[in-house]
Amino acid sequence: MDLKAQLKTAVEAAARDLGMPVDAAIQETPTSKPGDYGTPAAFQMAKVAADRGAGGNPAQIAAQLAAAVTLPQGIRRVEAAGPFLNFFLDSGAFVRGVVQTPFAAPEAGSAAERGKVVIEHTSVNPNKELHVGHLRNVVLGDSMARIFRAAGHTVEVQNYIDDTGRQAAESLFAASHYGRVWDGVQKYDHWMGEGYVRLNADPAKAELESGIGAVMHRLEDGELRPEVEKIVHAHLDTCFRLGARYDLLNWESDVVGSGFLSQAMNILEGSRYTSHPTEGKYAGAFVMDVSEFMPGLEEPNVVLIRSGGTAMYAAKDIGYQFWKFGLFEGMKFKPFATDPGGHTVWTSAPDGQPDLERRFGHAEEVINVIDSRQDHPQTVVRSALGVAGETEKEARSVHLSYAFVTLEGQTISGRKGIAVSADAAMDEAQKRALAELAKLNPDLAGRGDADEIARRIGIGAIRFAMLKAEPTRKIDFRWEQALALNGDTAPYIQYAAVRAANILRRAEEAGYAIDGTGADWDAMPDIDLTLAKQVARLPEVVAQSVRVHSPHVVAQYALDLATSFNAWYNAKTKQGKPATNVLQSEEGLREARLALVARLRRAFEETLDLIGIEVPAAM
Repeated sequence: MDLKAQLKTAVEAAARDLGMPVDAAIQETPTSKPGDYGTPAAFQMAKVAADRGAGGNPAQIAAQLAAAVTLPQGIRRVEAAGPFLNFFLDSGAFVRGVVQTPFAAPEAGSAAERGKVVIEHTSVNPNKELHVGHLRNVVLGDSMARIFRAAGHTVEVQNYIDDTGRQAAESLFAASHYGRVWDGVQKYDHWMGEGYVRLNADPAKAELESGIGAVMHRLEDGELRPEVEKIVHAHLDTCFRLGARYDLLNWESDVVGSGFLSQAMNILEGSRYTSHPTEGKYAGAFVMDVSEFMPGLEEPNVVLIRSGGTAMYAAKDIGYQFWKFGLFEGMKFKPFATDPGGHTVWTSAPDGQPDLERRFGHAEEVINVIDSRQDHPQTVVRSALGVAGETEKEARSVHLSYAFVTLEGQTISGRKGIAVSADAAMDEAQKRALAELAKLNPDLAGRGDADEIARRIGIGAIRFAMLKAEPTRKIDFRWEQALALNGDTAPYIQYAAVRAANILRRAEEAGYAIDGTGADWDAMPDIDLTLAKQVARLPEVVAQSVRVHSPHVVAQYALDLATSFNAWYNAKTKQGKPATNVLQSEEGLREARLALVARLRRAFEETLDLIGIEVPAAM
């Protein structure tokens, strides 16, 4: 029940009726102030009146507004406090509304009106296994996809495969140069990675450049694609295990072979911001002036095509971004894999079928999840849309930039082999979670589902550690912190969710209703109202996460939800007795509280699912 949204609508309707329309902000009132929600809308209305020469005192306008506003169900009364309007909840009606209302995205039109969002993430070079530092990219992108879907958007998740790059060539060259033979047992990307690390540590590497170059040419010609596909399948297995899902793999060779570069350059040719200088240092090149779109640059001219005719890397990225927005067609597609949920993962492919149904690309918004080293190139790509005259698409071209991850204080380097693989990290997380379970609750370790419980805790710990901070902040991943039952961790939240489930289980064993049957909603005190208000925040949290393009907002809300529940669970009366012992509450209040706990439990599942974390059966 998004009562704040209903209040916003009601206040704005009253303001229009008074002839002073505003975009009203609804806020929770500070604990030291009266009321539950408030708005400073009278200030804005006074300004509107002043702009029209009518004048107006904000306090007087607030009084008029209080008399004019139609209160939605769940609000008991409204009063003007000077220039502010304060709303007081009807506790019983509000809690009942929260309990009986399932989660729904904030109203923002139909899914079609909200538009399709393409999210590109992972995009790891297909030359070795993913390491723990890559997990931040995967988890950020996957969580954003989940959140945008929850907000009502059509979402397409893409994964870019750089199959013509040097890294892939080095791994393939190493396998043949050192006579390495895969045993069919070791995970294929790990086996390829061993050769890559060996080659980069080889003192004679400089003498092997011709051989590496020959492999790169074979990759460009598509001869070695089946070998790269085996690495990509291994990468997908890792990402599937982490909970990530994909709709489309786009291969570098297909992007190049589909003529994206020339089509994008043809679009840019017609812009007043591009030119072919005939003299000076840019003579013979194709140049794009981004000064209007990236002010403050010392050198605002970006070379797209060198004088010799070769394309700069940015030009290829521009072409790919233009395709994502549907500015032209070009690739063919076919099925590549099936994910654990039975969903088909498609791939670009020269022997595929044209996209006659326009299933792929054609986005209203594009989010590229790429680390902060690509801040400048990604800004150039976005600016190219402005250069092409696509100002709306430029505004909806988003770089979700994130900072690096260190492991226990150590910088990760895949080239030097200084890393923990993503697979090993997940193995270790599950192992440590199982050991912690055995210490805290020996009975759990002997359960038949102990491994599944440990898996959910371990994967949850990794995902949450990668999400809890704003993406631009560096992360130092530490095992002890990630798996702690106290603090800002997934196990802390999961434990709260399990505690709620245990209350419900005991209630059902005692024969009590948990669906609100027999509930006396008016008997609920303010402490229950406080918890219900926290549960009711989820829709606005989803909207905020979409607005700022970051899942850390949802992660923080999950922590807030767990903290609020724990405070409610441990609350004491003035006499020092438990204040919220559900099963010992009087009849009616007991059923209302059980229904609230059941709704809270669903809120935990809904919230954690947005960031790809599952609730274990026990802890």
